[in-house]
Amino acid sequence: MDREKNIPEMKEFEIGKYVVGVATGIGPRILKLARRETPGENLFGILPGFGMQTADGFWRIYGGHRLWTAPEASPRSYSPDSSPVRIEAEKGAISIYGNTEIQNSVEKEIVIRDRCGNGLDVLHVVRNTGRWTIELACWSLTVMRPGGFAILPVRRAMEGLLPDRKVILWPYTDLSDKRIVWEKDYIFLIQDGKAAGPCKIGVSANPSWTAYWSAGMLFVKGFEASEGPYPDHGSSVEAYTNSEMLELETLGPLTRLEPGEKAVHRETWSILKAPGLSPSGEATRFLVNMPL
Repeated sequence: MDREKNIPEMKEFEIGKYVVGVATGIGPRILKLARRETPGENLFGILPGFGMQTADGFWRIYGGHRLWTAPEASPRSYSPDSSPVRIEAEKGAISIYGNTEIQNSVEKEIVIRDRCGNGLDVLHVVRNTGRWTIELACWSLTVMRPGGFAILPVRRAMEGLLPDRKVILWPYTDLSDKRIVWEKDYIFLIQDGKAAGPCKIGVSANPSWTAYWSAGMLFVKGFEASEGPYPDHGSSVEAYTNSEMLELETLGPLTRLEPGEKAVHRETWSILKAPGLSPSGEATRFLVNMPL
């Protein structure tokens, strides 16, 4: 690691149509995702300077893609992950094994596999290494490069008398915030470097995917929907933003793990060309016909 700038070292792998950069000295963490034809164009954001002091030590976000457990709590969620990880690579797949979090009684693993040229499968695994039952949800968080916008699908039922959608808000979220754009079947959250303060929104996503648009490229991550229950009042997708970044998040259902048991949350990743999109009805028309 570059100690002066806190930029983690990473090793790059070609998997299918993509270049994936895996951190070697922290994690498990994926710091880079790019198309093979444009390997220098990282869709993920890197934030080497941001961090906070916790009861377990100084925690840094670093950026990129990480695995947490929900619901969020301090200091549990912010346990430092700044130790070398074990990486196993084979043709078309990478496995990243994190170190045991002694205080939290969990081990984390991320596995990336080629989907026969149709994107990537990303498995998030949390194992109970303790001596008692714990309840948690796998929580997949991706820091995106700045200057784009997140897409949260909230498709409506065509008929019915009862409520059919959930939108979840945090205490610091202001519904009049101009970064939130409400469309017919989608909510857009804009990353704005000039905005003051954070903003976060969660939904029970329908259909089960979320996306981030930036500079003509659309990063889409799908997931396997579940009956739940989900943490955070039923959130399966969340997006958080401030002046420096936007985080695109999916969650698995709350699961009770006996000692030795594991929870698995699967995402599918793809990058689509989508020039000229904006958080508006134009984007909605593109998304309706989006190939997944």
